[in-house]
Amino acid sequence: MTIHLFFDFLSYGIGAFLTWGLSYQKNEIIANEDIRYAYYSIVIIGAVLGAIIIGSLNTLYSLNQADFIIGKSILGAIVGGVVFVEIFKKVMKIKGSTGAYFVPSLVVGIAIGRLGCFFSGLEDYTYGIETASIFGYNFGDGVFRHPVQLYESAVMALFFIYVGYIYFKDRAFFEKYIFYQFILLYATQRFIWEFLKPYETIFFGLNIFQFFCLGLIVYALYYFKKVNNEKL
Repeated sequence: MTIHLFFDFLSYGIGAFLTWGLSYQKNEIIANEDIRYAYYSIVIIGAVLGAIIIGSLNTLYSLNQADFIIGKSILGAIVGGVVFVEIFKKVMKIKGSTGAYFVPSLVVGIAIGRLGCFFSGLEDYTYGIETASIFGYNFGDGVFRHPVQLYESAVMALFFIYVGYIYFKDRAFFEKYIFYQFILLYATQRFIWEFLKPYETIFFGLNIFQFFCLGLIVYALYYFKKVNNEKL
C-alpha cells in the first residue's frame, strides 16, 4: 500500500464517520428515505465522475502523451457532486442547502488527503513550482518547491475549527450557509495555489483547474445571494 493510498483511506474513513455521525444526530438530510438514498447515490456518482474526468483532463493537457495517466482530483469531485446534486434537486423540487452536513467530512478529508499528496513527493504531481522562499521544500531531487499541498491542508484545518464553532453556536446558520462558505473558500484558495503549480495554462494565464474554481466561486456567490433572500 502506497503512502498516498493510506492517507486516502484514512481521509475517506474519517470523512464517512463524520458524515454519518452528524447526519444521524440531525436524523435525516432529506425526509423521504427513498429520495435520500437516491440523493446519496447521486452525490457519489457525480463526485467519482468529476474527480476522474477533470483530473484526467489536467494530466492529459499538462503531461506528455507518453506520460499520461488517469487522474483524480478533489476539485473535480466537488464540481461533479455539485452539478449532479443541483440537477437532482431541480428534478425532485428540493429547495435549500442539503450539503451542510458533508462539510466537516470534506474539510477533514481534504486536509488529510493533501498530507498524503505531500508525502508522496514528486510522483503525485501535486507539488509546487520552484521557489527561493523560506517555505521551499526539497522533495528529493535537490529542487526547492512550494509545498502547496501543505498550504491547502493548513487552510482546511483552520476552516474546520470555524465549522465546529458555527455548528455548536448557530445550527440554523450552519445548515443554511456553511456549504456555500466552504465552496467559496475552497475554490478561492485553490485558485490562488494553482498559480504556484507547474500545470499548463490554457487561456488568460489560467489552467484547467482555475476555470473550474471560477465556476464554483460564481456558484457559491449566487446561492449566497439566493439564501439571503430567505428568512433564517
